Amino acid sequence: MNPYGSLPSSAFWRTAVAEPEPRDIRGLWTPKFAVGQDDMVLTAGSCFARHIGRALLEHGMFWHEAEFPPPGLTRAERDARQYGAFSFRTGNIYTAAVLRQWLSWAFEESAPPAEVWEEEGRWYDPMRPSVEPEGYASAEDVARARAVTLEAIRGAVSGASCLVFTLGLTEAWRGRADGTVYPVCPGTVRGTYDAELHEFHNFTFDEVYGDLCAALALARRANPELRLLLTVSPVPLTATASGGHALTATTYSKSVLRAVAGQLAQELDYVDYFPSYEIVTGFPYRAAFFEPNLRSVTPAGVDFVMGHFFDGIRPAPRTAAHVSGQAPRDDARTDDPTTAHTAHTTVRSPAHDSGEDLWCDDAVLDYYNPR
Repeated sequence: MNPYGSLPSSAFWRTAVAEPEPRDIRGLWTPKFAVGQDDMVLTAGSCFARHIGRALLEHGMFWHEAEFPPPGLTRAERDARQYGAFSFRTGNIYTAAVLRQWLSWAFEESAPPAEVWEEEGRWYDPMRPSVEPEGYASAEDVARARAVTLEAIRGAVSGASCLVFTLGLTEAWRGRADGTVYPVCPGTVRGTYDAELHEFHNFTFDEVYGDLCAALALARRANPELRLLLTVSPVPLTATASGGHALTATTYSKSVLRAVAGQLAQELDYVDYFPSYEIVTGFPYRAAFFEPNLRSVTPAGVDFVMGHFFDGIRPAPRTAAHVSGQAPRDDARTDDPTTAHTAHTTVRSPAHDSGEDLWCDDAVLDYYNPR
């Protein structure tokens, strides 16, 4: 006898992966903790995380949107200003360091930077440069709008049951003077790049681990019952500033993020990992869930991922009236999803303009590809 003789068939590659049809592979996730229909769930992270909130709502779960749009905006205008994309209007949070920053500012461990960017008489927030496409009328308006988001973060985290955070990248750009981590490289979506002011940094395992631990400590200090569900975005890097090839840079980035997520899930009973990354990128699926650009995930891929998620938590049906915590969103869930994002604008547009890339700030980097 040996320990392998008593293992289930799901523990063996041949029976778990090689023999079943790829879409019949099951049992990839057994949740560590329950996520019930009345549990307030928050979502944040990279562009792939935008799918999770909508899927939770469609399945009758209590996904919490902490910032509501002002009255009178059309669906396109709400989307352009990124209302309803995540639980908070932070825009994409690609790195653990940026999540830590937002929580540090929200819970007043540190003060947000005073830096603002001005372009043609309009003012933009460097910490979320694409959230207000037309900018603000003044630097003071930037600060006031950010304060609203920080208050939303504070209130939502303090009352939530679970935060689903999708890790996206290890590569980032920082301010040399104070170490502030930008969500995207200055001079791409907005702003101006200055080598004397900005520096590239590729986070290591220890750094990502430390930032996530610090972010989680901040959140659980305000809400000791909060649980964290980590995922890793399957969307590869649009471009790398590491000096390496885009493929190997993507492998490094996703490997670090996956390893950190796994480490925390092993160590802490209130942290779990959901394998959206493996479900999309695992080679049994032969890139079937990617668009032709081998970057954007197809709607079918998103549905397949979320199917595994709901197979794991198996929520019971719930009436539409019980979904709330949500403000009325007249046409928010009924428009054709292929046309829902047409109002989103940036200074430079990515070369590939379909699906997810419209909402991934780092997709704009392809604009600088010389070919």
